[in-house]
Amino acid sequence: MHLRARIGFPALFVAAAVTVGGCAPQDDSTSDDAASPGTSAAAPACDKGKLATHTAGKLTIGTDKPAYAPWFQDDPANGKGFESAVAYSVAEALGYGKDQVVWQTVPFNNSFSPGAKDFDFDINQVSISDERKQAVDFSSGYYDVRQAVIALKSSPYAKAKTIAALKGAKLGAQVGTTSLDTINDVIKPGQKPAVYQKNDFAKSALRNKQVDAIVVDLPTAFYITGAEVTDAKVVGQFPNAGGATEQFGLVLDKGSKLTSCVTQAVDGLRGNGTLADLEKQWLSDAVDAPVLK
Repeated sequence: MHLRARIGFPALFVAAAVTVGGCAPQDDSTSDDAASPGTSAAAPACDKGKLATHTAGKLTIGTDKPAYAPWFQDDPANGKGFESAVAYSVAEALGYGKDQVVWQTVPFNNSFSPGAKDFDFDINQVSISDERKQAVDFSSGYYDVRQAVIALKSSPYAKAKTIAALKGAKLGAQVGTTSLDTINDVIKPGQKPAVYQKNDFAKSALRNKQVDAIVVDLPTAFYITGAEVTDAKVVGQFPNAGGATEQFGLVLDKGSKLTSCVTQAVDGLRGNGTLADLEKQWLSDAVDAPVLK
């Protein structure tokens, strides 16, 4: 689909990156022989299956509950859904099998709030932002995001073709999300938006006509309209602000020793086509939607 980011790296480059990522830790020597070009004596070790994880020998992954489709399918531990599949692919790249992965329930806002974390990384459609980076670390992006607006088919706003046409609408979104940021910073409606703790509450508000429309990411929008609120439609998607690409990233504790290793794993999955394949498998229903301008 159009959102897919396909970054093709030469096979030799990818193989080299994996080799560097899996190298043994270097000693603390400061001599010229201590580090070869492109490495550092102080660089964190990424020995597969031997990382300094929250629980030795295990990889603890956080996400919210309930975990929504198409990102998960009921139980995050079943490997079904895009983010569950990505999480297990990252775990495998880090040297942890499925039986070594432990899932931890983490409310969405808690994942990127300040403070120590009970997970090694969290995966929950968390967009990378400079503001959030003040409290947590992020891996490189594993998914390129577009926000979209949903309205009931019977609503006059279902026919909106421009962002300006939505300014009179009562809009809703989940708290702490870039969906809410899109309402406040891009649409700038005349009415204060309704803010919900969970997307489930936003969907109920839409269904009950308590709001005229809600904003969510595009794959979620297609899932909601196709399976949950079938009398609603995807009105359109929003262009990336300022040409920048919004991306979901894995969340880690601020200053985590795993950040570099997890980023290497994500980059490797993007480079070898795994992320694109998983996106095609789990998010293929998110077809093109008109762009609101």
